[in-house]
Amino acid sequence: MNTLFDSAPGFDQPLAVLKHCHDRIRKQLATMAKLLEHLPTHGADKDAQQAAQSVLNYFIKAAPLHHEDEEINLLPELQVTAKDEDAALLASLLPKILSQHEDMAAQWQQLEKQLSAIVNTDDGAPATLSAASVQAFNDLYTEHMQTEETQIAPMAKRLFSEAQMAALGAAMQARRGIAA
Repeated sequence: MNTLFDSAPGFDQPLAVLKHCHDRIRKQLATMAKLLEHLPTHGADKDAQQAAQSVLNYFIKAAPLHHEDEEINLLPELQVTAKDEDAALLASLLPKILSQHEDMAAQWQQLEKQLSAIVNTDDGAPATLSAASVQAFNDLYTEHMQTEETQIAPMAKRLFSEAQMAALGAAMQARRGIAA
């Protein structure tokens, strides 16, 4: 069956869910880049307001859950499971990953204010979004997702048992308030 929407993977595939979140983050980062081009010509028109609201919705609701998935479940489980070279690699990556989460949250606070102003501006009125802030946020997230997709996820896929994967998926599902 051909559907109009890409379906999200199920929580029985927790690493695929995390990758799907990254794809959604990339989409929201692209939306912010489009807003940078749109605002000088069109101001905070309905399209800009809807785009800004979409980005706000994602980064206020879904992104924090994604970071919790990693910080509360994925990374601690990897710390318990990884041995030898895997443990050494994880120990070298973990401080940077956690620091990036903090940096993302700090950068987001500035972007959230700007995007909220766009949403709440009169239709078509001038509005701004900092290109430097958008670029810094994009660069940070891009580097972060690259590390997770090339180092962390493959390690988890290789090391986690079926029971560990099931527990990760169940925790992620419960965090979102979705019944099993």
